[in-house]
Amino acid sequence: MSIEIMCRKLGMTQLFVESGEAIPCTVLEVSPNVVVQKKSSEGADGYDAVQLGLGDKREKLLTRAAKGHFEKAGVAPKRHLKESRITAEEAAELEVGQELGVDRFEAGQRIDVIGNSKGRGFQGVVKRHGFKIKKRSHGTHEYFRHPGSIGAGSDPGRVIKGQKHAGHMGDERVTIKNLEVVRIDNERNLIFVRGAVPGHNNGIVRVRNAVGTGH
Repeated sequence: MSIEIMCRKLGMTQLFVESGEAIPCTVLEVSPNVVVQKKSSEGADGYDAVQLGLGDKREKLLTRAAKGHFEKAGVAPKRHLKESRITAEEAAELEVGQELGVDRFEAGQRIDVIGNSKGRGFQGVVKRHGFKIKKRSHGTHEYFRHPGSIGAGSDPGRVIKGQKHAGHMGDERVTIKNLEVVRIDNERNLIFVRGAVPGHNNGIVRVRNAVGTGH
């Protein structure tokens, strides 16, 4: 378990290292994350976690419950709230109202980035699942990008669950693991991550210490 810091994806660029290599990087802005709430396994919650808030929000836009939640914590209303499961030892080092920022990262560190992939709308099986396009020859009439047979007729007489069909594509939770932090810009609260991360520009992603390898 590791605390997940919320960042804003600004876009991609490239950095040149001393060897002359151009490294494609995603730029993430790490604005201060404020500890809004702590949960403990010894209390009514039954587990150890911390809730972080990012970005300011006008008080007039809050519900009564949300307003009371922030007033109890003694912090200004936040636009984004995310919870991270952590250990009791990690929770003991945090206090409500504390700010977590770019100083938690360093160049050369390995991280995992969690975000929602770009939504692609309703797509067919060729784009969504990589199906092969049918031969554009005699006998294949208006059936070039269709899925083909999806089950037998009399037995079992139904479509078996789990078949790959056309449908909504993208807008799913995606975790990219073991990415390298290439550079840190403490003055502008930026971290440069090698490679691509999920989501659109200006989208919110969560960054944690790497817990595994690969994608």
